[in-house]
Amino acid sequence: MEEQKLRSSEWFGRTGKDGFIYRAWMKNQGFPNHLFKDKPVIGICNTYSEFTPCNAHFRELAESVKRGVWEAGGFPLEFPVMSLGECQIKPTAMLFRNLASMDVEESIRANSIDGVILLCGCDKTTPSLVMGACSVNLPTLVLSGGPMLAGRFQGRKIGTSDLWRFAEDFKKGNMTQEEFTAAEAAMARSQGHCAPMGTASTMAAMIETLGLGLTDNASIPAADSRRKALAHLAGIRIVEMVHEQVKLSDILTRQAFENAIMVNAALGGSTNFIIHLLAIAGRIGVDLTIDDFDKLSAQIPLLANVQPSGEHFVEDIFYAGGLPALMQEMKHLLHLDSLTVTGKTMRENIENAQCYDRNVIATFDKPFKPESGIAVLKGNLCPNGAVLKPSAATPKLMQHTGKAVVFEDIDDYKKRIDDPNLDVDATSILVLKNVGPKGYPGMPEVGNMQLPAKILAQGISDMIRISDGRMSGTGFGTVVLHISPESAVGGNLAFVQNGDLITLDVPKRLLQLHVSDEELALRKEKFKPIALGYDRGYTKMFINHVMQAHEGADFDFLRGASGSEVKRDSH
Repeated sequence: MEEQKLRSSEWFGRTGKDGFIYRAWMKNQGFPNHLFKDKPVIGICNTYSEFTPCNAHFRELAESVKRGVWEAGGFPLEFPVMSLGECQIKPTAMLFRNLASMDVEESIRANSIDGVILLCGCDKTTPSLVMGACSVNLPTLVLSGGPMLAGRFQGRKIGTSDLWRFAEDFKKGNMTQEEFTAAEAAMARSQGHCAPMGTASTMAAMIETLGLGLTDNASIPAADSRRKALAHLAGIRIVEMVHEQVKLSDILTRQAFENAIMVNAALGGSTNFIIHLLAIAGRIGVDLTIDDFDKLSAQIPLLANVQPSGEHFVEDIFYAGGLPALMQEMKHLLHLDSLTVTGKTMRENIENAQCYDRNVIATFDKPFKPESGIAVLKGNLCPNGAVLKPSAATPKLMQHTGKAVVFEDIDDYKKRIDDPNLDVDATSILVLKNVGPKGYPGMPEVGNMQLPAKILAQGISDMIRISDGRMSGTGFGTVVLHISPESAVGGNLAFVQNGDLITLDVPKRLLQLHVSDEELALRKEKFKPIALGYDRGYTKMFINHVMQAHEGADFDFLRGASGSEVKRDSH
C-alpha cells in the first residue's frame, strides 16, 4: 500500500517559525529531534481517574500501550479526557456521556494525532470515547480495562448483581450493616470494572464484536497480566493501522453493527447497549433503528451462563474460550467477512476458537436459556418504543395485566415506596415517571426499582416495573425501560394514573395502557411539564438538545461527523 502523508506532519513537519513552535515546546519533555520526523503520532486517550475506580489502573495500562507503539516505530503521546465514574458522578454519569464525547472529538481533532488508542472501561467511558472518535474518523483501536475478579463472600462468589439481592436482604432485616460493609470489600477485590455482564462488560464485548478491539479484549480480567500484553499488542497494531490508513468508517459498517447486536443477545448483555450503539451509529452514519435490535436478536438463545442472566462471571467466559468461542457457536448467523482492527476478518479472528467449559458457554442447539436479547415493545404507552431484557425477567410476568401504582418522579418514589399504606399488591405494576433524558435530566439507572417493603415481606422478589429511565446492566427483573417519548415531553407515560390497567405482552411485543384515546386527550389538555430548575450551563444545553432514547439520546447537533480537518491554523 502506498505510504500516506502523516497528519502530524502538519504540525511537526513544518519549517521556519511554525515548525519551531510545535517542536520546541514538545522537546521540554526530553524528546529528541528524530522522533518528529516521519513517526506516526499515536494519541493515547486515557480516562484514568481516581474518581473512576474501574479505570484506576489505566496509568499502568497506558505504559504497556506505549511500549508497543515505540516497538512499532510510533511516537506515543498520552492525553486525558473527561472520565465518567458510574458510582461516583451525580446525578448520573449518563448526563455527561455526550459532554465527554465532545471532549474526545475536539481533543483528537485539535492535536497532532495520526491514530488513536481509546482506553475505556467504566460504563459510559466506552460509548463516549467511541462516539467522539467516530466524529473525527482517524485510525482508531479500542482497549478495554477488563472486568474485576469475582468477589468472594461467606464462601461463595459474588459480583455487582448481588448488590440488589443484598439490598433486599438488608431491607428485610436478613442482613446486618456489618455484613453489608464486609460484602463491599469482598465484592470489589481487584482492579477492573464490574464482574458480571453489566454495562461495562457489555460495552467491552460490543467493542470486540464491532471489530474495534483485539481478540479477547472483552473478557481478559483487569488483574491478569495478559491484559497488559494485549495493551502492548494494541500499541503495535495501531501504528500498523496508521500506515494502512484503516479508519473507523472502514470497520463500522452495517454488518459490524448487526454482528454486535446478535452477539449481545447471546451474551444477555445490558439494555444500555441499545442506547449507546444507536448513538455510535448516528455518529458514523450507519442507518440503525431500535427495531433492528428486536429483529436481529429475536431468534437467538442465551449462550452465556453469566450474571445477571446466569450464574458465572465475565472472567469465566475468558477461561472458557472467550468471545471467539461463543461466536463460533453462532457463526452461521454472523457476517464473518467484516473487517476488524486486527487487519483480519471476523472469520479469521475466531476460526481457531474452542470452548473449554460448556457450563459457561452453551451450544446453539442446547442453549442456557431459550430467551435472550432485548425485546422492543410498542403500544400506546410507548409509540416510539420501550425495551425489556427477557433473559433477566420472570417468565410468568411476561404476559400480565395489572393496576398501575404511579410515582411522579424519583423523589415521590423514595418517599412512598415503603409506606405501609401504599395501595399495592403483587399483581400491581410500578410506574415511575420523569426519569428520562430530559426529565431527570440525564436518564438515570433507577428503572429496576426496589420493591415495596410490604411486598418483599411476602417473599415476592419480582414485579413489573415501567419507566422512561434506564437500569444498571447488572440489574435484573421484569423491567420495562427507555419508554419513548418520555413523560417530561408529554409522552403518554405522563398521563398514567393510579389504578389504570396496563398490559405487558412480551411475545406480542406490546405495552398497552387501557385508557381510551378520548380520556388520554382530556388528560393531555391538563399536562404541565415539570419545572427542572436548570437555567444555565451544560445541563441546560443537555435539556435543550438531547434526543429521545430511541434515537440514542445523543445531541441533535452531534449526529454525523465533522472529520479530522482543522479549519484554522493557530500560527
